[in-house]
Amino acid sequence: MTDHSHRTGAPRDTEADTEVEPDAEVDTVAGSHAEADADLRGRWHDTLLAARAGAEGPDPLPYAENLLARWAEPQRRYHSTAHLRAVLDHVDTLAAHADDVQAVRLAAWFHDAVYRPDRSENEERSAALAERALTEAGAPDAVVAEVARLVRLTVTHAPAEGDRNGEVLCDADLAVLAGGPQEYAAYAARVREEYGFVPDDAFREGRAAVLRQLLDLPRLFRTPYGAAEWEERARHNLATELELLTSSAPG
Repeated sequence: MTDHSHRTGAPRDTEADTEVEPDAEVDTVAGSHAEADADLRGRWHDTLLAARAGAEGPDPLPYAENLLARWAEPQRRYHSTAHLRAVLDHVDTLAAHADDVQAVRLAAWFHDAVYRPDRSENEERSAALAERALTEAGAPDAVVAEVARLVRLTVTHAPAEGDRNGEVLCDADLAVLAGGPQEYAAYAARVREEYGFVPDDAFREGRAAVLRQLLDLPRLFRTPYGAAEWEERARHNLATELELLTSSAPG
């Protein structure tokens, strides 16, 4: 059990102190989401154009709409547009470490573009989608290949030594593990919601196995920034969640 971790244009995959009126509150939330999505569209536009390096290609916007629709699917609780935005922000933090930060940013967009919590081939299907969509969108072959490689790397989050692009993407994807206590608790709760179809005993067993696997890694984070800023707190969070899971198991 992992926690990672339309055209319209692109090819489809087959598979307070004052009382606020309810409508006003809904409008505020909707406006916030619209603003956030507009920011993401702009980031996609700039990244794709940079990856094209001046070459002509189709309008980037329909591809952004396709991807945003995927990230907003109803089965997602953690793997949502909020996660996409967080990973992109973390990539920005680590950008100086990457050899090709535009490829890493594109990989962030695609790394969970296909996501079903009851399926095991999400990363492969996401990589295949990236290959089709980015080729059609005018990205160079080398960039397409690198993005697909990076997406497939998120199966293990184990980049080879010297794979600087892989280190940035994997660290950005796992940075959620280093959140504060409330942030981490919210993350863990959203993961549980995504696996709501799994009985409690089976979920505890599967989730505990994931946590142990992560804790057994010699390093969670490969970039210098990630190692210095995220490693210790992430390990504390993982160990705490594991203790809570095992202590709540039936005797």
